[in-house]
Amino acid sequence: MSRPHIDSYAFGYIIIDGETYEADLILLPDRIVEGWWRDEGHLLQTADLENVFDAEPDLLVVGQGAYGRMRIADQVRRAAKEANIELVALPTDEAVERYNALPEDQRAVAALHLTC
Repeated sequence: MSRPHIDSYAFGYIIIDGETYEADLILLPDRIVEGWWRDEGHLLQTADLENVFDAEPDLLVVGQGAYGRMRIADQVRRAAKEANIELVALPTDEAVERYNALPEDQRAVAALHLTC
């Protein structure tokens, strides 16, 4: 199965492989985790990324929202480093561009906040 492809993103929704989603989500190599939400909303913590760490990617692209308001806890950066996962955090529109530009054979995941 090929990695999901993001067709487009705009504030509050995203289209992936022709299907529209209106809630935050995680793109894993083999599936989409819909309705993803964090324990503290705009603070990304390690516990919010269990699916990501279980997938053992090489790269995690985090979409921090249209205005980049979702912060990333230092514990997430440390956990990613310890797991040899490169962490890239960008406003969601830039995160989408980065994710789509990755080589198909790279084991990458994306955790995307779709609103603020």
